[in-house]
Amino acid sequence: MQQSIDILKSWLEHRRPKIAVVLGSGLGSLADEVADAISIPYSEIPGFPISGVTGHSGELRVGTLSGTPVIVLSGRAHYYEHGNAAAMRPALEILAGVGVDTLFLTNAAGSLETDMPPGSVMLITDHINFSGSNPLFGEPSDRRFVGLTQAYDPDLSERLERAAKETDTELHKGVYMWFSGPSFETPAEIRMAGVFGANAVGMSTVPEVIIARFLGMRVAACSVITNLAAGMTGGELSHQETKDMAPLGGKRLASILKTAIGGLG
Repeated sequence: MQQSIDILKSWLEHRRPKIAVVLGSGLGSLADEVADAISIPYSEIPGFPISGVTGHSGELRVGTLSGTPVIVLSGRAHYYEHGNAAAMRPALEILAGVGVDTLFLTNAAGSLETDMPPGSVMLITDHINFSGSNPLFGEPSDRRFVGLTQAYDPDLSERLERAAKETDTELHKGVYMWFSGPSFETPAEIRMAGVFGANAVGMSTVPEVIIARFLGMRVAACSVITNLAAGMTGGELSHQETKDMAPLGGKRLASILKTAIGGLG
């Protein structure tokens, strides 16, 4: 691990960003807005996971966003790719090793609310882990018992809400339920998710939240809604729909993130 941290430090040279942003499916365009950027392929850093999902470019973009130093991760590894909920743990440990202490997570998600249609952005206020897995399985220390009462940092979430108002961008709020994937949910599972209190569903993010809190990072997260969930429209779901629709809400989320990150850290 220390070797990987040292390699990333050598790429960063004098830069020491405290903030990292993980971009979900179809949201890679925000990486293009990082100023004075250098690009580092994940393959250059031992231990960094390589995503096999289309729409995830698999590189770090290091520079500034609204004047604030950032590391943007264009893509993530998912539990459903290898059956490993801790797939992103090495990446987050390496980021923590170079000084990152604040993490913004984004994802593409399905909505359970008809008034939160495709193209909307939802601030995640809490989550439900329905996958049956946890990225801290096998962790030997008592640090594995991570408290998640405030998994999503109140100050960072409030900052995102203020940024939405400043940019006149509608920002929904709700609970995200993590399903393991890669198959989409059934209509019956979506009805269950609604009973449980979920407002959106997806196949990522929750493991990273748990790992980041384990590492002592502050976390905030947003979903870009790409579809109404299974059974709500009568149509079948597809990953192509996710890739097609994510950039629409992604523009709204980018506006919010740029404003929220400006002046932070």
